[in-house]
Amino acid sequence: MPKKFSQRIDSLRRALAEEAARIMSDNGIANFLQAKRKAADRLGVHDVAVLPKNIEIEAALRERQRLFGRESHDHSLKQQRQVALQAMQLLEDFQPRLVGSVLTGTATGHSDINLHLFADRSESVAIRLLDIGVPHEFYERRVRMDAGRILNYPALRFEANGHTVDATVFPIDGIRQSPYSPVNGRPMHRADAREVTELVDSDRGN
Repeated sequence: MPKKFSQRIDSLRRALAEEAARIMSDNGIANFLQAKRKAADRLGVHDVAVLPKNIEIEAALRERQRLFGRESHDHSLKQQRQVALQAMQLLEDFQPRLVGSVLTGTATGHSDINLHLFADRSESVAIRLLDIGVPHEFYERRVRMDAGRILNYPALRFEANGHTVDATVFPIDGIRQSPYSPVNGRPMHRADAREVTELVDSDRGN
């Protein structure tokens, strides 16, 4: 591939990643594929081979958050992590783990708080929410467990202090295997309440 052509492709990929990051930040889109397709449409790109990887979009999103509205982003992230910890404390019987953008720090003001819970029956989580008077809705989430395996798991969505909490319920032994991250294709980092408490305390100190 000629050097100039390669440079043009790299430049286009960066532009697509930056536009996808802008779309995710401004429009509240959490799905990387949806964001990159919208970015491609806006920039008139039709070659899927040029589309950036999710990890490139995440890097562009971090840079955007650093350059634009860092103070508001930090404030929003602090609130999301505090709400996440409160939700984890309410659901402590299900060994809650925080995952996703609120944990990694790339959450926008529109991002859901994503939890992984572990129970023999998803109805046990629903009963706990009913007991504490929290309305919720059930749905099914497709989760990639490894390179060749996608499974469906029950999930619940509810509101907590103005934020949406999205909790996927795994079997008890599901705590031993973390699903693949949609960002980098590696096992997701799962943070327990102790780690989230440390994050919240660190946020308060900033």
